[in-house]
Amino acid sequence: MPKHRKWMALIVAVAMTLISLNAAALAADSGKININTASVEELAQLDRIGTQYAQRIVAYREANGPFTNPQDILNVKGIGQKTLEANKNRIVVK
Repeated sequence: MPKHRKWMALIVAVAMTLISLNAAALAADSGKININTASVEELAQLDRIGTQYAQRIVAYREANGPFTNPQDILNVKGIGQKTLEANKNRIVVK
């Protein structure tokens, strides 16, 4: 492979890594939590959600598939309207 192609491949790889890191940083900075992909630790950062409820959210989505809208979190045992209201601007589904 000619030298310029090696450099170009390296530049593209670095650029893709930076783009990926930037997207992750933006998501973290926004404070939004995707309840379909968040870990127990991430979910526990939501208001009125501790580790126990976070584990229930993960178990629910593993048993029933992804949430289709934020209101579906109400299907998780122990999570009610007050918890949804407290987090309505932070919960997303993608």
